[in-house]
Amino acid sequence: MAKCAICEKTANHGNKLSITRSHISKRSPRTWKPNLRSVKVEINGEVKRIHVCAKCLRDGKVKRA
Repeated sequence: MAKCAICEKTANHGNKLSITRSHISKRSPRTWKPNLRSVKVEINGEVKRIHVCAKCLRDGKVKRA
């Protein structure tokens, strides 16, 4: 399973709820996956390709090569 190399965000599991007439009638399992991007990053002077989530990219936690 892929995860963010910076914040180690992985997939979360839970239930999808079907709401009908203000009652929760059905529950089915679902997965929330992180928004991962494969980017070239400069780490200790080396250029590597790692998986980084979009939030870490937006916050500037990594420096693109």
